[in-house]
Amino acid sequence: MLTYAVPMAANSSQPRARRWLLLFLALFILLPIGGVVLWTWAALKFAYSTGERSGYLQKISNKGWLCKTWEGEIAMTAQPGVAPEIFSFSVRDEQVAQQLLKAAGQRVTLGYEQHRGLPTTCFGETQYFAVRVNPIPQ
Repeated sequence: MLTYAVPMAANSSQPRARRWLLLFLALFILLPIGGVVLWTWAALKFAYSTGERSGYLQKISNKGWLCKTWEGEIAMTAQPGVAPEIFSFSVRDEQVAQQLLKAAGQRVTLGYEQHRGLPTTCFGETQYFAVRVNPIPQ
């Protein structure tokens, strides 16, 4: 009686297919996700610019459907009688947001950092993030 052995090539294709699947997952799914995470970390970690603005704090509100962020506006006037320039900003620090709530309607100096290139508005609707606030005595 003659018996035939099953060729080994048929069984060796499964590990090869599994290897290709893992390579596909790594290159086309995990690598882009890792790139976006790295880009977001870098955009939040390093400030493009820093500075201060002063004016009257007109608005501070906690808004958003999914990602609640603190958003505010100060009205900056150069001369009396001239239309004010509105500076919109976001706040990531809860302590700074509470200080701004107490200073609503007052003249303040706002320290900010500009973070450009954030991939989503979950961190704030603007690229300017308030990092400190100092009320100006009247």
